Amino acid sequence: MTVQADRPETSDGTIAAIRGGVVDVAFEGVIPRIYDLLHAGDVPLEVASLIGGGMVRAMAMAPVRGLGLGMRVRPSGGPIQVPVGEAVLGRMLNVFGAPIDGRPAPEATTTRSIHQAPPRLSERVVQAAFLETGIKAIDLLSPIERGGKTGLFGGAGVGKTVLITELINNTVQHHKGVSLFCGIGERSREAEELYREMGAAGVREKTVMLFGQMNEVPGVRFLIGNTALTMAEYFRDDKGQDVLLLIDNIFRFVQAGSEVSGLMGRMPSRVGYQPTLATELAALQERIASTKSGAITSIQAVYVPADDFTDPAAAHIFSHLSASVVLSRKRASEGLYPAVDPLASASVMLTPAVVGQRHYDIARAVRSTLAEYEELRDIIAMLGLEELSSADRLTVERARRLERFLTQPFVTTEGFSGMAGTSVPIAETLDGCEAILTQTKFSLPESAYYMIGGLDDARAVQEASA
Repeated sequence: MTVQADRPETSDGTIAAIRGGVVDVAFEGVIPRIYDLLHAGDVPLEVASLIGGGMVRAMAMAPVRGLGLGMRVRPSGGPIQVPVGEAVLGRMLNVFGAPIDGRPAPEATTTRSIHQAPPRLSERVVQAAFLETGIKAIDLLSPIERGGKTGLFGGAGVGKTVLITELINNTVQHHKGVSLFCGIGERSREAEELYREMGAAGVREKTVMLFGQMNEVPGVRFLIGNTALTMAEYFRDDKGQDVLLLIDNIFRFVQAGSEVSGLMGRMPSRVGYQPTLATELAALQERIASTKSGAITSIQAVYVPADDFTDPAAAHIFSHLSASVVLSRKRASEGLYPAVDPLASASVMLTPAVVGQRHYDIARAVRSTLAEYEELRDIIAMLGLEELSSADRLTVERARRLERFLTQPFVTTEGFSGMAGTSVPIAETLDGCEAILTQTKFSLPESAYYMIGGLDDARAVQEASA
């Protein structure tokens, strides 16, 4: 049993064992390589490990119904290849680059392996610029690096998917390059809704949508991110375009890897995750990079199990990001949407050299005011607002108005909230926060600042209710 560099033809194999979504295949003579694609009937398999004695262990890329011991397995002679280029724009595809939108297959002349090496260090560049999203809390406190990686962290039901959908609505329309949406382990309903919404917004034709849905086998959910990055890399490296990559949800990639690892027979590590968690995550994340040819800007939703931010998956994902937007269940329960935690969210872009001195100073003052308010909450709960000094009462008044001013209605929730969505330029956000921070007497009540765009909207709300 040998594996040669000149890729001699591999003979057919036979199924020796089936273990959930993992299949052992026996070969005589030359055996396939790691990542090679095999076919057992209609079920594609990807070689994950070589276990000796002419045996390989492969991930099933479809349900294994109909497979049996001794069944013939045909090697394809190489890894999974997907179409890349202009032909995939406007399409909804699966892990193999095959259409799932009911239309014919893309007529692409170029295909690429989904397993590619990340750019070398000498090829990477850093862009000292941030991507304006029109979402006040993000642009002010956790600006997204152009060509960097941003994570939207939160537990179940705090608004991660709504926020990433709004980011798609606000940024894709103004993005001059190509956009890719990669759905990993999420609901089929959300994929269909997003496809229709992007068509209605007129941005579908410069977008590629890829899905490995929650009902699919773990091998598909584990590899769909590689398919998305292969297509993104083509536009960056071959076409010299900037790419906006949105991933929902990167935790499901880790979860799928954990399922595959268990089926492979590996000993689990802390909290049941795969021992190769850090390596697998780094292999995917390091491909998201800016080079001299173009930039890939990534925004990733990250599910946090049981709101535990010390969870190994969340902790490892944190280490790869240039900005983290943390969604708070406490703020969501208070109706403060988007439920961005202003004290826990952070970005390497929030420096005077990148955002400017005024933006930096206002963001620091907002954080300081909200932090002081958090410290005063217990005193207010026990003794009441009247027991505070006049300076502390002013801090509370400012903080409560800032909390409400950083909320805003979304375009993607208009059908549920009945409020017209708004995208707010960073200049209006800074003006509004600065006005609140410098006032000593407020003419507008707290309610006037809730779910608005700029300060002009607050005045309009007050006039309408007068």
